[in-house]
Amino acid sequence: MPFFDVPLNLSHAGRVARRILLALPPTVGGGGTGAGALAEELDALLDPCRDEDDNPPPAEAERVREKAAALARRLVDAIEREGLGHDRLGQCVRNLFECLGLGREGSVISLRAGEDPRSLQRPV
Repeated sequence: MPFFDVPLNLSHAGRVARRILLALPPTVGGGGTGAGALAEELDALLDPCRDEDDNPPPAEAERVREKAAALARRLVDAIEREGLGHDRLGQCVRNLFECLGLGREGSVISLRAGEDPRSLQRPV
């Protein structure tokens, strides 16, 4: 499956995490392990990176990347379980994984979050 292979960019990943949070219905709040809570946790994790020009030092960047990817996987599970997926949300999930340097995984997991496989935004 085609994917965009981009280098780790935690600053942009932080902006995409905020888009994911905003793409969820406003009634999906925090608390527990639901999509809203996981999106809030992901947003909070990446918030310190959002306004930086560069990634943190390599060891810290790898720690943040791994934690963000694990949270994003759980978030997609919750989106799927709660029936919240839609094309724009799936595109944001794919973009997040691309920014984490995990474009191959993002091209697959985004479909579970609702991205239309025929979307013009998908890599060809």
